[in-house]
Amino acid sequence: MSLYITSLNSGSNGNCYYVGNHREAVLIDAGISCREAEKRLERSGLSFKKIRAVFISHEHTDHICGAKVIARKYQIPVYISAATYKHSRLKLAKSLVMTLHAYAPVRIGELLVNAFPKLHDAREPHSFTVTGGGITVGIFTDIGAACENVIQNFSQCHAAFLEANYDEVMLEEGSYPLFLKNRIRGDEGHLSNHQALELFTTHKSPFMSHLLLSHLSEQNNSPQLVHDLFMKHAGSTNIGIASRYEESGVYCISGADAAVEPGKAIAPALLPKQLSLF
Repeated sequence: MSLYITSLNSGSNGNCYYVGNHREAVLIDAGISCREAEKRLERSGLSFKKIRAVFISHEHTDHICGAKVIARKYQIPVYISAATYKHSRLKLAKSLVMTLHAYAPVRIGELLVNAFPKLHDAREPHSFTVTGGGITVGIFTDIGAACENVIQNFSQCHAAFLEANYDEVMLEEGSYPLFLKNRIRGDEGHLSNHQALELFTTHKSPFMSHLLLSHLSEQNNSPQLVHDLFMKHAGSTNIGIASRYEESGVYCISGADAAVEPGKAIAPALLPKQLSLF
C-alpha cells in the first residue's frame, strides 16, 4: 500500500499538509482558507471527499485559520488538544471537536495518526506521524530544537515534512528586531537550515525516500540555498521544497512494490481514480 502526500501551503502565511491512501486522508493543520484548500486539492487531483479528519498542531493562526469553515462545511472532526483549543479561540461545533492526547494514536480508517509533544512557543504543541500500510510519514514543523520525541519519530519515517525555517547568517544580518531574532532561534522557536540538516543526516532512516523542506522563512531563507545544502547530503532521499505560495506535487510514498517511481511528483492524471475530485 502507498501513501500520497502533498503540502497545500507551508510557511508563516499558512500551513496545511495532506496525507492519505486510496480511501481516506487527513489534514495536518488548516492554516489556509477553505476555498484556497479546495482549489489546491482540485489542482492536485485530490478531494475533500477523502478527508476524514483535521489534526491541529498548535494554536497559532497560520495553523488554524481555515479549520472552522472546513469543519463546518464538510462536517470533518478536528482533533485538537484541550489546551490548544482553549487558547485558539476556535468556535467549533461540539460534535466536531475531538480531544487530542499525546502518545494516544488515533485510527482514521486504515491510517494511524500519532501525536507527540515538541518544543515550540505555544500552549501544548504537537507534531505528528501518519502510518498506513507499513508506511510512515512525519510532519515536523514549528520546532525550536530536535528533542528526543522528534528524533525518535523522525528516524521511523519513510517520508517527512521537515522545517528548515531560516539561514543563520540571513537571520542575523536581516532587518528583524533582536527580540524576534532571539525568538526564532531560541529552543522554542524554529529549526535553522543546519539544525534540520543535522537531524536529517544523523537520524534519517535508511528507507527515507522523500524529504520536503518546510516552513521556510520568506525573509530569512532561500529555497535554492537550503535545497543545495541538503542535496550535498541527500544520498538516496529525494529532496523537495514545500512552498509558501502554492501546493507541492503529490508524492507517492511506497515500499518495495512502488507503483510509481519513488521521488517523482505525480501528475493528477496519474493518480488512482479513487483520488480524483469527482
